[in-house]
Amino acid sequence: MAQFNIVMPKLGESIEEATITKWFVSVGDKVEDDDVLLEIATDKVDSEIPSPVSGTVTIISYQQDDIVAVGTVIAVIDTSGGDVEVQSVPENAEPEVKREGEPVAESVAETASEPVSGTAVSAVETSTEVGKSVDKGRFYSPLVLTIAREEGLPMEEMDAIPGSGKNGRVQKKDILNYIKNRTGAPATKPSVSAVPDASTATVEKPKVAASLGAGDEIIEMDRLRKLIADHMIMSKRTSAHVTNMLEADVTDIVLWRNSIKDEFLKREGEKITYLPIFLEATIQALKEFPMINSSVDGDRIIVKRDINLGIAVALPTGNLIVPVIKQADSLNLLGITKALNQLALNARNSKLSPDDIQGGTFTISNFGTFRNVMGTPIIYQPQVAILAIGTVEKKPAVIETSTGDVIGIRHKMFLSLTYDHRIIDGAYGGAFLRKLADILEGFDVERTI
Repeated sequence: MAQFNIVMPKLGESIEEATITKWFVSVGDKVEDDDVLLEIATDKVDSEIPSPVSGTVTIISYQQDDIVAVGTVIAVIDTSGGDVEVQSVPENAEPEVKREGEPVAESVAETASEPVSGTAVSAVETSTEVGKSVDKGRFYSPLVLTIAREEGLPMEEMDAIPGSGKNGRVQKKDILNYIKNRTGAPATKPSVSAVPDASTATVEKPKVAASLGAGDEIIEMDRLRKLIADHMIMSKRTSAHVTNMLEADVTDIVLWRNSIKDEFLKREGEKITYLPIFLEATIQALKEFPMINSSVDGDRIIVKRDINLGIAVALPTGNLIVPVIKQADSLNLLGITKALNQLALNARNSKLSPDDIQGGTFTISNFGTFRNVMGTPIIYQPQVAILAIGTVEKKPAVIETSTGDVIGIRHKMFLSLTYDHRIIDGAYGGAFLRKLADILEGFDVERTI
């Protein structure tokens, strides 16, 4: 019987584990090459994992919401085409763990003869330790460690929990039963000898009691919303946020865009909005004010060579994600437009890769999408500034002419720059914002695209 192991892929350099958020197949289902098997989530992005082979799903080793280390076998597909026996790991059961230094056992009778590209690879090609060793060689799975961290269990308590797994290993049901019957639990998470967290920065969540009334609805935060909340709190604690604002006259941009949008759509097959024009102007301003395109590392300021623009995109779920246009300073207006449209489409269809949301050096949040006049967004760490763009509105304005001042109707918008006052002074931040407005107001209406 020819079998192919599906392993948890590595979706980025810093990704060591992922959460299974949904299975699209069950044991016994027949799948074709490129059929979606499951959806996984990391702290960076959600991804759908396709099948690299055709066959029958014989084993599903992990359940929904399980946290699985990269390289771990999560399913097996029989590729022989005949009748096969199938099995599924019962809920709350965990697969065996490989101890460090032990040889990798062959788990397949036959593997694919050609290397497979994509997000899933054979276990013969990629193998990694499923569990983690903590204190005296005892191993705990990523799922058990996560539960322990959330409950604030110190290592002394972890070592005392009797395990029902092989060699006394603690399984999910063991730690849940222990927590259920635990007495005298600490009110706060211990800061010493606690289960280690793999993240580089931890944020202590404030405990605020909320009163409940009759008819109140309680909604549990989803995984992405929790990540966003933690990141926003961390950013406010890290950077000294200051915001400058001004109003820009973008009448020439509005008139130019209205004159070319139909021809552009017919020629390129996609729309051009105001945002690519604003991005192009932002790139020009960043080149003259490079400190805005930097980050802070301890006592060091890292001025970025490339300009990688992050664009905040609202998802259908109501959550937010920030895909990045890499080396945006090397693109013309057409290239920026196409890159922006593609990233926005991929974001809304959950097709972004981890690389699509990493490496940003400066972020833009378009409040104008929601007809908001202005906003003061939170800096996207480790960047040092973020630009907010308000809606474009018609307003009466004083227009200077050779024969005197007159009142006319102009298209105006607010720009607001939130920056890290630790390294960006008000004069520098204000000068950058003024330069950006000058570029927008001096737009060439005769240009072609």
